[in-house]
Amino acid sequence: MHRRTLLQASAAAAATLAAPMIKAQSLPSGPIRIVVGFPPGGGTDALARVLAQKLQILWGITLVIDNKGGAAGVIAADYVAKQPADGNTLLMAHINSHALAPSLQPKLGYNVERDFTPIGLVGVTPNLLICNESQPAKNVKDLVALCKQNPGSISFASAGGGSAQHLALEMFKLRAGIDALHIPYKGSGPALSDLIGGQVQYCFETMTSATPHVKSGKAIALAQTRPKRAKGHPNVPTMDEQGFAGFDATTWYGLVGPGKLNPAFVKRINEDMNRVMAMPDVMEKFDQYGAEDGGGTPERFADFIRNETQKWAKVVKDAKVQADA
Repeated sequence: MHRRTLLQASAAAAATLAAPMIKAQSLPSGPIRIVVGFPPGGGTDALARVLAQKLQILWGITLVIDNKGGAAGVIAADYVAKQPADGNTLLMAHINSHALAPSLQPKLGYNVERDFTPIGLVGVTPNLLICNESQPAKNVKDLVALCKQNPGSISFASAGGGSAQHLALEMFKLRAGIDALHIPYKGSGPALSDLIGGQVQYCFETMTSATPHVKSGKAIALAQTRPKRAKGHPNVPTMDEQGFAGFDATTWYGLVGPGKLNPAFVKRINEDMNRVMAMPDVMEKFDQYGAEDGGGTPERFADFIRNETQKWAKVVKDAKVQADA
Protein backbone atom coordinates (compact mmCIF):
# COMPACT_ATOMS: atom_id res chain seq x y z
CA MET A 1 0.00 0.00 0.00
CA HIS A 2 1.35 3.42 -0.91
CA ARG A 3 2.35 5.86 1.79
CA ARG A 4 -0.16 8.46 0.57
CA THR A 5 -2.99 5.96 1.03
CA LEU A 6 -1.78 4.95 4.47
CA LEU A 7 -1.57 8.53 5.62
CA GLN A 8 -4.69 9.92 3.96
CA ALA A 9 -6.75 9.55 7.10
CA SER A 10 -4.24 11.68 8.97
CA ALA A 11 -4.04 14.51 6.45
CA ALA A 12 -6.85 16.54 7.97
CA ALA A 13 -5.32 16.27 11.41
CA ALA A 14 -2.05 17.72 10.10
CA ALA A 15 -3.75 21.08 9.72
CA THR A 16 -4.06 21.31 13.48
CA LEU A 17 -0.30 21.54 13.90
CA ALA A 18 -0.49 25.32 13.69
CA ALA A 19 -2.83 25.46 16.68
CA PRO A 20 -1.57 25.55 20.29
CA MET A 21 -0.98 22.04 21.60
CA ILE A 22 -1.23 20.75 25.18
CA LYS A 23 1.47 18.26 26.14
CA ALA A 24 -0.03 14.84 26.70
CA GLN A 25 0.85 12.95 29.86
CA SER A 26 2.24 10.13 27.68
CA LEU A 27 5.11 12.32 26.44
CA PRO A 28 8.38 12.07 28.39
CA SER A 29 9.72 15.09 30.20
CA GLY A 30 12.83 16.87 29.00
CA PRO A 31 14.62 16.66 25.65
CA ILE A 32 14.13 13.65 23.41
CA ARG A 33 17.13 12.28 21.54
CA ILE A 34 16.75 10.55 18.19
CA VAL A 35 19.93 8.54 17.72
CA VAL A 36 21.12 8.10 14.13
CA GLY A 37 23.61 5.37 13.34
CA PHE A 38 25.39 7.29 10.61
CA PRO A 39 27.26 10.59 10.25
CA PRO A 40 25.45 13.74 9.08
CA GLY A 41 24.88 13.90 5.34
CA GLY A 42 23.30 10.49 4.84
CA GLY A 43 19.70 9.46 4.22
CA THR A 44 18.97 8.30 7.75
CA ASP A 45 20.15 11.62 9.14
CA ALA A 46 18.16 13.64 6.59
CA LEU A 47 14.83 11.94 7.29
CA ALA A 48 15.40 11.99 11.05
CA ARG A 49 15.89 15.76 10.94
CA VAL A 50 12.72 16.30 8.92
CA LEU A 51 10.69 14.35 11.49
CA ALA A 52 12.41 15.89 14.49
CA GLN A 53 11.81 19.44 13.30
CA LYS A 54 8.08 18.88 12.89
CA LEU A 55 7.61 16.86 16.09
CA GLN A 56 9.46 19.51 18.07
CA ILE A 57 6.97 22.12 16.88
CA LEU A 58 4.05 19.81 17.56
CA TRP A 59 5.12 18.81 21.07
CA GLY A 60 6.90 21.91 22.32
CA ILE A 61 9.74 19.65 23.50
CA THR A 62 13.35 19.88 22.30
CA LEU A 63 14.33 17.04 19.95
CA VAL A 64 18.04 16.45 19.38
CA ILE A 65 19.65 14.37 16.63
CA ASP A 66 22.53 12.36 18.09
CA ASN A 67 24.80 10.90 15.38
CA LYS A 68 26.62 7.74 16.49
CA GLY A 69 28.16 6.39 13.30
CA GLY A 70 29.98 3.11 12.82
CA ALA A 71 29.43 -0.60 12.09
CA ALA A 72 26.71 0.20 9.54
CA GLY A 73 24.35 1.48 12.23
CA VAL A 74 24.90 -1.33 14.73
CA ILE A 75 26.79 0.80 17.26
CA ALA A 76 23.86 3.20 17.57
CA ALA A 77 21.32 0.37 17.79
CA ASP A 78 23.32 -1.39 20.49
CA TYR A 79 23.51 1.86 22.43
CA VAL A 80 19.75 2.53 22.29
CA ALA A 81 18.92 -1.07 23.19
CA LYS A 82 20.64 -0.51 26.52
CA GLN A 83 18.98 2.83 27.36
CA PRO A 84 16.12 3.22 29.87
CA ALA A 85 12.66 2.75 28.37
CA ASP A 86 11.57 6.25 29.44
CA GLY A 87 10.99 7.66 25.94
CA ASN A 88 13.86 10.13 26.15
CA THR A 89 16.04 8.11 23.76
CA LEU A 90 14.78 6.80 20.43
CA LEU A 91 16.50 5.34 17.37
CA MET A 92 16.00 5.97 13.69
CA ALA A 93 16.21 2.26 12.91
CA HIS A 94 17.64 1.17 9.60
CA ILE A 95 17.61 -1.98 7.49
CA ASN A 96 21.28 -2.48 8.42
CA SER A 97 20.79 -2.68 12.17
CA HIS A 98 17.36 -4.31 12.23
CA ALA A 99 17.19 -6.71 9.25
CA LEU A 100 20.76 -7.38 8.08
CA ALA A 101 22.88 -7.44 11.23
CA PRO A 102 21.04 -10.39 12.86
CA SER A 103 22.22 -12.75 10.10
CA LEU A 104 25.58 -11.08 9.49
CA GLN A 105 26.75 -10.83 13.09
CA PRO A 106 26.20 -13.96 15.21
CA LYS A 107 27.53 -12.18 18.32
CA LEU A 108 25.23 -9.17 17.98
CA GLY A 109 24.78 -7.49 21.36
CA TYR A 110 21.01 -7.08 21.03
CA ASN A 111 17.94 -9.01 19.95
CA VAL A 112 15.75 -6.99 17.59
CA GLU A 113 12.41 -8.31 18.83
CA ARG A 114 13.29 -8.33 22.52
CA ASP A 115 15.32 -5.15 22.89
CA PHE A 116 13.35 -2.69 20.74
CA THR A 117 9.81 -1.35 20.56
CA PRO A 118 8.68 -0.60 16.97
CA ILE A 119 6.93 2.78 16.70
CA GLY A 120 6.45 3.45 13.00
CA LEU A 121 7.85 2.89 9.50
CA VAL A 122 9.18 6.15 8.07
CA GLY A 123 9.83 5.07 4.50
CA VAL A 124 11.31 2.64 2.00
CA THR A 125 13.71 3.92 -0.66
CA PRO A 126 15.41 2.44 -3.67
CA ASN A 127 19.15 2.57 -3.87
CA LEU A 128 20.63 4.47 -6.79
CA LEU A 129 23.55 3.02 -8.71
CA ILE A 130 25.68 6.12 -9.23
CA CYS A 131 29.11 7.20 -10.43
CA ASN A 132 31.10 10.39 -10.73
CA GLU A 133 31.11 12.20 -14.05
CA SER A 134 34.61 11.02 -15.04
CA GLN A 135 33.65 7.33 -15.27
CA PRO A 136 33.39 5.75 -18.74
CA ALA A 137 30.41 3.44 -18.10
CA LYS A 138 27.20 5.35 -17.59
CA ASN A 139 24.61 2.60 -17.98
CA VAL A 140 24.33 -0.85 -16.45
CA LYS A 141 25.23 -2.77 -19.61
CA ASP A 142 28.46 -0.82 -20.07
CA LEU A 143 29.29 -1.14 -16.36
CA VAL A 144 28.96 -4.91 -16.50
CA ALA A 145 31.27 -4.98 -19.53
CA LEU A 146 33.76 -2.71 -17.75
CA CYS A 147 33.83 -4.96 -14.68
CA LYS A 148 34.35 -8.05 -16.82
CA GLN A 149 37.23 -6.36 -18.63
CA ASN A 150 38.79 -5.35 -15.30
CA PRO A 151 37.90 -8.10 -12.81
CA GLY A 152 38.29 -7.08 -9.18
CA SER A 153 39.57 -3.58 -9.92
CA ILE A 154 36.46 -1.43 -10.49
CA SER A 155 35.76 0.15 -7.11
CA PHE A 156 32.37 0.42 -5.39
CA ALA A 157 31.91 2.41 -2.19
CA SER A 158 29.36 1.48 0.46
CA ALA A 159 28.17 2.90 3.78
CA GLY A 160 29.87 0.00 5.56
CA GLY A 161 30.54 -3.70 5.40
CA GLY A 162 27.25 -5.53 5.74
CA SER A 163 25.22 -2.42 4.92
CA ALA A 164 22.22 -2.37 2.59
CA GLN A 165 24.40 -0.69 -0.03
CA HIS A 166 27.01 -3.43 0.32
CA LEU A 167 24.36 -6.14 -0.10
CA ALA A 168 22.97 -4.38 -3.17
CA LEU A 169 26.46 -4.61 -4.65
CA GLU A 170 26.74 -8.29 -3.72
CA MET A 171 23.37 -8.98 -5.35
CA PHE A 172 24.56 -7.15 -8.48
CA LYS A 173 27.81 -9.15 -8.57
CA LEU A 174 25.92 -12.43 -8.29
CA ARG A 175 23.35 -11.54 -10.92
CA ALA A 176 25.88 -10.07 -13.39
CA GLY A 177 28.57 -12.69 -12.84
CA ILE A 178 31.24 -10.08 -12.13
CA ASP A 179 33.92 -9.33 -9.56
CA ALA A 180 34.42 -5.82 -8.18
CA LEU A 181 36.36 -4.05 -5.43
CA HIS A 182 34.23 -3.22 -2.39
CA ILE A 183 35.40 -0.24 -0.31
CA PRO A 184 33.39 0.21 2.91
CA TYR A 185 33.03 3.59 4.64
CA LYS A 186 31.55 4.68 7.97
CA GLY A 187 28.34 6.00 6.48
CA SER A 188 26.89 7.45 3.30
CA GLY A 189 28.31 10.94 3.79
CA PRO A 190 32.00 10.02 3.53
CA ALA A 191 31.31 7.42 0.82
CA LEU A 192 29.62 10.03 -1.35
CA SER A 193 32.35 12.55 -0.68
CA ASP A 194 35.00 10.18 -2.01
CA LEU A 195 32.82 9.13 -4.94
CA ILE A 196 32.39 12.73 -6.05
CA GLY A 197 36.07 13.40 -5.41
CA GLY A 198 37.09 10.49 -7.63
CA GLN A 199 38.68 8.28 -4.97
CA VAL A 200 36.12 5.57 -5.81
CA GLN A 201 34.26 4.96 -9.04
CA TYR A 202 30.76 3.61 -8.40
CA CYS A 203 28.33 3.17 -5.53
CA PHE A 204 24.93 1.74 -4.69
CA GLU A 205 23.62 4.50 -2.42
CA THR A 206 20.30 5.33 -0.83
CA MET A 207 18.16 7.57 -2.98
CA THR A 208 17.70 9.80 0.06
CA SER A 209 21.37 10.68 0.37
CA ALA A 210 22.30 10.41 -3.32
CA THR A 211 19.51 12.64 -4.67
CA PRO A 212 21.05 16.07 -3.86
CA HIS A 213 24.27 15.07 -5.63
CA VAL A 214 22.44 13.66 -8.65
CA LYS A 215 20.25 16.75 -8.93
CA SER A 216 23.32 19.01 -8.75
CA GLY A 217 25.09 17.03 -11.46
CA LYS A 218 27.98 15.96 -9.22
CA ALA A 219 26.88 12.31 -9.48
CA ILE A 220 25.28 10.42 -12.36
CA ALA A 221 22.50 7.87 -11.77
CA LEU A 222 22.72 4.70 -13.84
CA ALA A 223 19.81 2.83 -12.27
CA GLN A 224 17.45 2.53 -9.31
CA THR A 225 16.84 -0.70 -7.41
CA ARG A 226 13.10 -1.09 -6.83
CA PRO A 227 10.99 -2.76 -9.54
CA LYS A 228 9.07 0.52 -10.02
CA ARG A 229 10.54 3.96 -10.68
CA ALA A 230 10.36 6.36 -7.77
CA LYS A 231 8.51 9.63 -8.26
CA GLY A 232 11.60 11.66 -7.43
CA HIS A 233 13.56 10.12 -10.32
CA PRO A 234 11.09 9.35 -13.11
CA ASN A 235 13.82 9.39 -15.77
CA VAL A 236 16.19 6.94 -14.07
CA PRO A 237 15.55 3.37 -15.30
CA THR A 238 15.34 0.48 -12.86
CA MET A 239 17.74 -2.45 -12.76
CA ASP A 240 14.75 -4.54 -13.83
CA GLU A 241 14.40 -2.45 -16.98
CA GLN A 242 18.09 -2.92 -17.78
CA GLY A 243 18.15 -6.69 -17.89
CA PHE A 244 18.02 -7.67 -14.20
CA ALA A 245 14.47 -8.93 -13.79
CA GLY A 246 13.04 -8.61 -10.28
CA PHE A 247 16.12 -6.84 -8.88
CA ASP A 248 14.90 -5.37 -5.59
CA ALA A 249 17.37 -4.00 -3.05
CA THR A 250 15.97 -1.26 -0.87
CA THR A 251 16.85 0.76 2.19
CA TRP A 252 14.27 1.53 4.85
CA TYR A 253 13.96 3.66 7.96
CA GLY A 254 11.69 3.61 10.99
CA LEU A 255 11.44 4.93 14.51
CA VAL A 256 11.92 2.55 17.44
CA GLY A 257 12.56 2.84 21.17
CA PRO A 258 14.16 0.56 23.73
CA GLY A 259 12.25 -2.59 24.65
CA LYS A 260 9.22 -2.29 26.94
CA LEU A 261 8.55 1.33 25.98
CA ASN A 262 5.40 2.81 27.49
CA PRO A 263 2.49 1.80 25.19
CA ALA A 264 0.84 5.20 25.72
CA PHE A 265 3.94 6.95 24.39
CA VAL A 266 4.23 4.51 21.47
CA LYS A 267 0.63 5.21 20.49
CA ARG A 268 1.07 8.98 20.82
CA ILE A 269 4.29 9.24 18.80
CA ASN A 270 2.95 6.88 16.13
CA GLU A 271 -0.16 8.99 15.68
CA ASP A 272 1.88 12.18 15.55
CA MET A 273 4.37 10.67 13.10
CA ASN A 274 1.49 9.86 10.78
CA ARG A 275 0.22 13.43 11.13
CA VAL A 276 3.64 14.86 10.32
CA MET A 277 4.21 12.56 7.34
CA ALA A 278 0.83 13.61 5.93
CA MET A 279 1.89 17.27 5.81
CA PRO A 280 2.29 18.44 2.17
CA ASP A 281 5.81 19.85 2.63
CA VAL A 282 7.00 16.66 4.33
CA MET A 283 5.42 14.49 1.63
CA GLU A 284 7.16 16.60 -1.00
CA LYS A 285 10.55 16.14 0.67
CA PHE A 286 10.02 12.41 1.10
CA ASP A 287 9.04 12.08 -2.57
CA GLN A 288 12.21 13.91 -3.60
CA TYR A 289 14.25 11.47 -1.55
CA GLY A 290 12.33 8.45 -2.86
CA ALA A 291 11.05 7.56 0.63
CA GLU A 292 7.70 5.88 -0.01
CA ASP A 293 5.24 3.47 1.63
CA GLY A 294 5.78 4.72 5.20
CA GLY A 295 3.17 5.23 7.89
CA GLY A 296 0.73 2.83 9.49
CA THR A 297 0.66 1.21 12.91
CA PRO A 298 3.45 -0.07 15.17
CA GLU A 299 2.16 -3.58 14.48
CA ARG A 300 2.58 -3.07 10.74
CA PHE A 301 6.17 -1.95 11.28
CA ALA A 302 6.90 -4.97 13.52
CA ASP A 303 5.62 -7.35 10.81
CA PHE A 304 7.64 -5.49 8.19
CA ILE A 305 10.86 -5.90 10.21
CA ARG A 306 10.26 -9.65 10.63
CA ASN A 307 9.65 -10.14 6.90
CA GLU A 308 12.74 -8.14 5.92
CA THR A 309 14.90 -10.09 8.38
CA GLN A 310 13.83 -13.40 6.85
CA LYS A 311 14.31 -12.13 3.27
CA TRP A 312 17.84 -10.85 3.80
CA ALA A 313 18.95 -13.83 5.88
CA LYS A 314 18.51 -15.93 2.74
CA VAL A 315 20.45 -13.42 0.62
CA VAL A 316 23.33 -13.34 3.13
CA LYS A 317 23.47 -17.13 3.15
CA ASP A 318 23.29 -17.57 -0.64
CA ALA A 319 25.88 -14.86 -1.34
CA LYS A 320 28.12 -15.91 1.57
CA VAL A 321 28.36 -12.29 2.64
CA GLN A 322 30.64 -11.33 5.51
CA ALA A 323 29.97 -8.15 7.46
CA ASP A 324 33.60 -7.06 7.21
CA ALA A 325 33.91 -7.93 3.51
